[in-house]
Amino acid sequence: MADGFEPKIVGFFCNWCTSTAADMAGTSRMKYPPNVRPIRVMCSGSVDPSYIIRALLSGADAVMVGGCHPGDCHYISGNYKARRRIAVLKSIFDTLGLEPERIYLEWISASEAKKFVETIKKFTERVRQMGPNKLAQRWEF
Repeated sequence: MADGFEPKIVGFFCNWCTSTAADMAGTSRMKYPPNVRPIRVMCSGSVDPSYIIRALLSGADAVMVGGCHPGDCHYISGNYKARRRIAVLKSIFDTLGLEPERIYLEWISASEAKKFVETIKKFTERVRQMGPNKLAQRWEF
């Protein structure tokens, strides 16, 4: 791990649940690391694996996808689609030796601001321990 390393994490957060929890955490003045660059998406199921790969190739140290709990998706089955996509992508990364633990999926409902804060803290620390994303460094020109 590099001294003073602060990870850059891209977060794809569901508009209806995880983004709302993030908003609630902010308005409640809960403290959490500023390492996550949030991107609001309508549904976790709309996060194409190419978005995750592009974020990692472009310099993100990790990617987190946050969505509604299974069975509570506003688009019926979007979160199940996200779960399948993330599982396949992590399997591909594992096969290629590309650190699948840099990709994280978590279900956080709109009322779970505290869970959002704890998740961000734990994931940021985990990524900090992993160190910088070597995949992005390989592609720098």
